[in-house]
Amino acid sequence: MFASAEIGIDLGTANILVYTKAKGIVLNEPSVVAIDTKTKQVVAVGTEAKEMVGKTPRHIVPIRPLKDGVIADYDVTAQMLKVILKKVSKKLGTSLRKPTVVVCTPSGSTTVERRAIHNAVKSFGAKEVHLIEEPIAAAIGAGLPVEEPIASVIVDIGGGTSEVAIISFGGVVSCRSVRTGGDKMDEAIVQYIRKKFNVLIGERTAENIKMEIGYALIEHEEESMEVRGRDLVTGLPKVITVTSTQVQAAIRESLEAILETVHATLEDCPPELSGDIVDNGVTITGGGALIKGMQEWLSSEIYVPVHLAPSPLESVAIGTGQSLKMIHKLEKAVK
Repeated sequence: MFASAEIGIDLGTANILVYTKAKGIVLNEPSVVAIDTKTKQVVAVGTEAKEMVGKTPRHIVPIRPLKDGVIADYDVTAQMLKVILKKVSKKLGTSLRKPTVVVCTPSGSTTVERRAIHNAVKSFGAKEVHLIEEPIAAAIGAGLPVEEPIASVIVDIGGGTSEVAIISFGGVVSCRSVRTGGDKMDEAIVQYIRKKFNVLIGERTAENIKMEIGYALIEHEEESMEVRGRDLVTGLPKVITVTSTQVQAAIRESLEAILETVHATLEDCPPELSGDIVDNGVTITGGGALIKGMQEWLSSEIYVPVHLAPSPLESVAIGTGQSLKMIHKLEKAVK
């Protein structure tokens, strides 16, 4: 079997990443599809579709077919995967015929949700489809020794869900998932600005604010940025100045929900593995791990070292692709 026939897919709420053994990450695009409601045809997928958000005529609707890490719209997801596979084939310069695909699923997903992911991937012509739990994929991608009888703690803060897992000997010992992630933080920023300034901003603007001046709950030198939106009183465009302290207040609830999940998972840890956690600490990954001060804040709250994964945004995709060699062992852990 040639290398390009084996691919790993991180089917994320915010982004889809595709990994091949030969070339590593070959595709990283937003999980957005633009649909023409008149013809029911897919107009654009990925980056092109994300750029259309909030800027299209009424009959063209950009939608996100994945919600909280699971499939919300089956047909659109299947169409999106077909387009994604074509893009990957183009980049590799070879057609991917009946590839073996490993896809990650959130640890809290139900059998029905997993079946939907399996069927959607199978429908675009995959020969075999293997499912792997997202925290295990993130841990492998972050370079943690998941196969050894040592506790590896991974905190994966994604777009739709945040997952915390203690992994030892190739399986999940304790795991908690909360449907709070980057998207909830963006929504919270939109609502906060609406209440405080009477100005309506879009999701993309909220995401930019979070990335530019978003801070975890730590003391820091205040930063500010100019934001453009629509004044809800006059209906006219308006420019306001938002500070990092205000963004901190907006995302506080989401961050506390993630911290609570970390606490609950660590409390479930068998005593024998607790010692490993004190020594090795916790690894954070996912887009949310890149919020300024995240490492420092988590470390001060859970009193163990907190490490940032080498490629937080790509950890799950890398781990999904690399897991092919140990897939049978992992599948037993998933079932």
